[in-house]
Amino acid sequence: MRFDTSQPTRSHAGITFLTLILLAVVSVPATVHAQGCSLNSAGGKIQHVIYVQFDNVHFTRDNPNVPSDLEQMPHLLNFFKHNGTLLTNHHTPLISHTADDILTALTGVYPSRHGQAVANSFGFFPLPGTSTFFDGFASSFTYWTDLVNPKTDPVFSMIDANGNNAPAPWVPYTRAGCNVGAVSIANIELENVTSDVTTVFGANSSEAAEAKANRTQAIADFEGISVHCAAGDAVCSSANGGQPDLLPQEPGGYSGFNGLFGHKFVAPVISPGTPLTDIDGTVITDGHGNNGFPGFGGISAAQTLGYVAAMQEHGIPVTFAYISDAHDDHVNFVAFGPGQAGYVAQLQAYDEAWGKFFARLASDGITKDNTLFVLTADEGDHFAGGTPTPADCDGVHVACTYPAGTIGEIDTNLTDLLHLQDPGLATTAFDIHFDMAPAFYVNPAGPATTREFERAAAQLRGPDAFSGRTVRLTKYLADAVEMKLLHMVTGDPQRTPSFVMFGNPDFFFQTSGAPDFALGPGFAWNHGGVAPEINTTFLGLVGPGVDHEGVQEDVWSDHTDVRPTMLLLTGLNDDYSHDGRALVEVLRSRALPEALRGSQFNFTLLANAYKQITAPVGKLGLASLKVSTRALAGDDSTYTNLENQLSALTGLRDALAAQIIQKLEDAEFNGKSIDSKSTLDLVTQAAGLLNQVEQLQGGD
Repeated sequence: MRFDTSQPTRSHAGITFLTLILLAVVSVPATVHAQGCSLNSAGGKIQHVIYVQFDNVHFTRDNPNVPSDLEQMPHLLNFFKHNGTLLTNHHTPLISHTADDILTALTGVYPSRHGQAVANSFGFFPLPGTSTFFDGFASSFTYWTDLVNPKTDPVFSMIDANGNNAPAPWVPYTRAGCNVGAVSIANIELENVTSDVTTVFGANSSEAAEAKANRTQAIADFEGISVHCAAGDAVCSSANGGQPDLLPQEPGGYSGFNGLFGHKFVAPVISPGTPLTDIDGTVITDGHGNNGFPGFGGISAAQTLGYVAAMQEHGIPVTFAYISDAHDDHVNFVAFGPGQAGYVAQLQAYDEAWGKFFARLASDGITKDNTLFVLTADEGDHFAGGTPTPADCDGVHVACTYPAGTIGEIDTNLTDLLHLQDPGLATTAFDIHFDMAPAFYVNPAGPATTREFERAAAQLRGPDAFSGRTVRLTKYLADAVEMKLLHMVTGDPQRTPSFVMFGNPDFFFQTSGAPDFALGPGFAWNHGGVAPEINTTFLGLVGPGVDHEGVQEDVWSDHTDVRPTMLLLTGLNDDYSHDGRALVEVLRSRALPEALRGSQFNFTLLANAYKQITAPVGKLGLASLKVSTRALAGDDSTYTNLENQLSALTGLRDALAAQIIQKLEDAEFNGKSIDSKSTLDLVTQAAGLLNQVEQLQGGD
């Protein structure tokens, strides 16, 4: 979930089918194609790219009686089922949070290489009296070139493994002459009106002055919307408010490019002469009387798709966009349960918005025949709640209701629980980021002190309000050794926590509160931790070069695979290697490079082996988490033995993964085929690594 500190958002009432048809055929501005946009897809068929990432929208059912989110959006679901492929065995990185997951999909690299490995939507909180230790931690949501803290941690929030500013995802497109639009998607538009405004516009700019004088207006004007233009493109001219699009450490250099930042500057370009409207025809406002960005936390399908359609119609053929979840009441700030009336109504409004969107694009000539459509969700969620009434409700025909006390995360006071578990910890300062998977920062972070916290965390128990049983609060533990294996250690040492506790998904952990366990009905959809319903999501692909396979559950993929798949289809490339691979199993042969087409069997064998040893929730990652938990919960001898073996396995894994990804990328982008002998050798080595880590699991 993306949290707003700015303003409430509004939901949309359902509309009639007749209204849907009428709105679909009303006149819209003629599409303006970006003349210099040179995508290099097979046959030159891809002229547009439309990428949409949901927040916490599910393909699978949370209640077996209640149709899933996508099932309740048939316009959307059927578009991908009938025109392309919907991969349902798709996965997140760790930690499984909105920023991590979006940025992993946008960049094709795990959080260790974009810098957001353990941050969450709230950022980090300093301990009293320990500012130099805590002030350097990065918040998840900042503009791409913003610094963490100019004084205490003067590095880019978005960093690669070497501490340099991570390569920006719009660069291959703008270098190819294509303008790139962003709607509420993480970190490629302004995320705040403090440091981000200063970074882009300057400390002495009129925009910075507005942000200080009228924060609400500045949020509507500058947050959430951007256009990154091709070099010299008139859309981002200074006459339109264009600013230099500065990427000082971009591989290969990046100069002569401009961008538009904020609704104030983008809206006049994509809706000239009239206020910008959502897909329903309603003027987009912030809820405070200002035309402008409606806020991250509750931006609806109608609002996001209104921005995207207008961009596509006005010379911005590549768009990346985000839509908020449908399972929260974004007006009253409470959570819905599956099948609850408000939840169902929001999904109906979302579906109607998608129907209008596809109809409007078709009238513009933007279709599956010339457009690459990509759809995914950042992560799934665990529903923290009990059984609705009536027990057989389906939400669509019979609404589900949740009596008081049957819905909401269990807010948990970790400070008190840890002190009760180990009174010796009461004298040691520590902090966490509040989450179902809290990252611990122990100060001072000496090995003995940290070990004491880890052992205490491993023993925590608590009452589950929904099952009525006392349950373990900790599922898994990971310190820096395991986090390195899971691609969670970044190029900024200040961001590496003492350890991470992947908790029971019914619980939300914080450092205060009385009693120690209290139902929090404002939130009922937890993520961040390790659970199938959280770490499994979906990926939809439609467009030239994509097979029509409908729902496909056999191909194992994760968010790092989105980027190389999109680049292969559009004929572009990055200046860096990816952590993911192109999903060739669902692509048509003619869309593949000749070298890959000729060795596709070997490619697929290697790619499948690669994912299972390198993906955080692949076989090796999940097995290693069990080993790590045994180590951190055990005595010093067990800890040292298992940690040493995990460290050695990580080194072997990294070396093997580097060999495999080089072969995969050579086939995808460098015209080199993959031979059978090396394939067999590398796949055998991967199987050996898996065998080693599985043997370390012991009886757990």
